[in-house]
Amino acid sequence: MNKKIILLVVAFGLGLTIYFLTHLQIQLSQKPIKVGILHSLTGTMAISEKSVVDATLLAIEEINQKGGVLGRKIQPIIVDGKSDWNTFAKQAENLITQEKVVTVFGCWTSASRKTVKPIFEKYNHLLIYPVQYEGLEQSPNIVYTGAAPNQQIIPAVKWSFDNLGKRFFLVGSDYIFPRTANAIIKDQVTALQGEILGEEYILLGSNKVENVIKKILLTQPDVILNTINGDSNIAFFKALRQAGISSDIIPTISFSIAEEELKSLPNKYVVGDYAVWNYFQNINNPQNREFIQNFKTEYGENRVTSDPIEAGYFGVYLWAQAVKNAGTDEVNAIREYMKDQSFKAPQGVVYIDANNQHTWKTVRVGKIQPNGQFKIVWNSGKPIRPVPYPISRSKADWELFINNLYQGWNQNWANLNND
Repeated sequence: MNKKIILLVVAFGLGLTIYFLTHLQIQLSQKPIKVGILHSLTGTMAISEKSVVDATLLAIEEINQKGGVLGRKIQPIIVDGKSDWNTFAKQAENLITQEKVVTVFGCWTSASRKTVKPIFEKYNHLLIYPVQYEGLEQSPNIVYTGAAPNQQIIPAVKWSFDNLGKRFFLVGSDYIFPRTANAIIKDQVTALQGEILGEEYILLGSNKVENVIKKILLTQPDVILNTINGDSNIAFFKALRQAGISSDIIPTISFSIAEEELKSLPNKYVVGDYAVWNYFQNINNPQNREFIQNFKTEYGENRVTSDPIEAGYFGVYLWAQAVKNAGTDEVNAIREYMKDQSFKAPQGVVYIDANNQHTWKTVRVGKIQPNGQFKIVWNSGKPIRPVPYPISRSKADWELFINNLYQGWNQNWANLNND
């Protein structure tokens, strides 16, 4: 074979290689970026979580309409956690190992988050968690876009102490978030020289609230601090009013009731009570007005927005920015570039703290109005740095507290046995 033929063969081979590599690159650039959405679509928590799914999908749709990320569309894979943390764990593993998603947006209850956390750490993957929680956690595999304790629980107690009274009654669902939130509250009330008159729990999803109401009537606190989650709140507030406990007699401050939950609660049960969040629908700025309009256009004029809905929404935008900055959809790169991301969200500017992967957020106290909205009666004025571990105890003491709860519930993150 002469030299000319050899050169022709080499050139042909090189051209064929370039063709196939170019074709492969085009195929890869057109391949969608798969993400998981893991929330309860059924069960007691569906009342809250379905709307976070809607907000997550809205953000994905908006980004896709603008060309996606890295020239690729985002493809959501939606699965149902069924208000059951073991189901959450199975679905999380399936999304990672079978669906091959690059990130999961999801979870509401801390029991579900605690159950999936080891799975995300095992596979060195990424969960973006959109709900306020009890803190006492920090994982390199989770970005927390909801409030840490010093961005909801702690300022709520101080505001209550200054404006409503110093004698508190604590009521919550019997799982990790309320138990831990109330431990934080008790430390703070002790430091403020206030008084805890009672502390009661009901099973998650239970409607058995009679004994709690009797104890509230007996102790006559100045304020009820409510960490009940899900549709148990309907039974609780109905029983309060039937017992003659109105908001002007003993106000309730809730940590898991927002605009979406108010739609399931008759106004007469809750008007005049309070909630503490980082976002309320009535925030008046251009970003929020556009967000509300887009949400209603997509899902109906009767729909409302809320703090977890907004956190689910802006979490997708922070993630998309991280993917763009990374220049790849590789999980480790996304996780690294999530740090220090900022975004002008409907609530105002939010940004991820690079040290603990929690979000800087503004704190707001809202009073429930007859129209099912909140009137903001106080705000922190600027975003607050997230502190996952309250300084009232050492990190070691908090971790011991958490472990004792877990072991006491037979290695579960909720009480499954006692009412």
